[in-house]
Amino acid sequence: MQAICFKEPGGPENLYLGRVPKPEPKDGEVLVKVYATAVNRADVLQRKGLYQVPPGASEILGLEAAGVVSGFGTGVKSNFKIGDKVMALLSGGGYAQYVAVPEQLLMPVPSHLSLYDAAAIPEAWLTAYQLLHLIAHVKEGESVLIHAGASGVGTAAIQLTRLFCAVPLVTAGNPDKLKVAEKLGAAAAFNYKEGDFSDKVLQFTQGRGVDVILDCIGGSFWEKNVRSLATDGRWVLYGVMGGKAVNGDLLGKLLFKRGHLLSSLLRSRSLQYKAKLVRASLSRLCHTLRQQAFPHH
Repeated sequence: MQAICFKEPGGPENLYLGRVPKPEPKDGEVLVKVYATAVNRADVLQRKGLYQVPPGASEILGLEAAGVVSGFGTGVKSNFKIGDKVMALLSGGGYAQYVAVPEQLLMPVPSHLSLYDAAAIPEAWLTAYQLLHLIAHVKEGESVLIHAGASGVGTAAIQLTRLFCAVPLVTAGNPDKLKVAEKLGAAAAFNYKEGDFSDKVLQFTQGRGVDVILDCIGGSFWEKNVRSLATDGRWVLYGVMGGKAVNGDLLGKLLFKRGHLLSSLLRSRSLQYKAKLVRASLSRLCHTLRQQAFPHH
């Protein structure tokens, strides 16, 4: 089969269309013919040689895909049939004509969505659901500061925060991205390139700060994050786009706020965890997608 490959780490010019063995579905796996996949930051980092593939995962890029059921391994218990439209959460392998997926990580594509839209759902939306519901335990009426508000995870998190009856605030780097976030339901959107976003967060929350921060930036935002955090707030770190190093009194300032610093990744999680996440989120995700326009990626 054909797949998008690269031999040397680097830019997108290193990608090429190559031939690799077609996967054989193992026990409990479903073979999916891929119609569309999505580009995630982990794919970009892996292509650059900056992201280590988890043990046992495919070296082929692609953490999510949509297509049709093409075959079955032994012991499959689900009700999927040949030709069913599905979307899949993957640990790799989406940039190929076929991918073998554990049946627990397949989801039916809602009838009103194209396969191209569906391909952008599993990784971003399940990540956002995990961060908000399983890690931060967001409650009704709480405020959530979402960095990179126009990203895949960011746009999903805005809509899911509204679904949980909480209040989403976002940061982004240009006016167009801020408009996207506001259109999707952000109560306020702040340009982090224009002044200190923590000032604006404190002004919006009347000095209280936010209950939850979803942070994919890390090092360069730490001081503003702690300042933005409410007493007993939860700061959820899931990326380090702004660097890994912290210089300063992080622990002292966080302790003063009684803040909770949490962290999470999805790709390296166990199959059991991912399967539980898919089951827990499926009905709520489908409800959200029915109620709100899904942005094209």
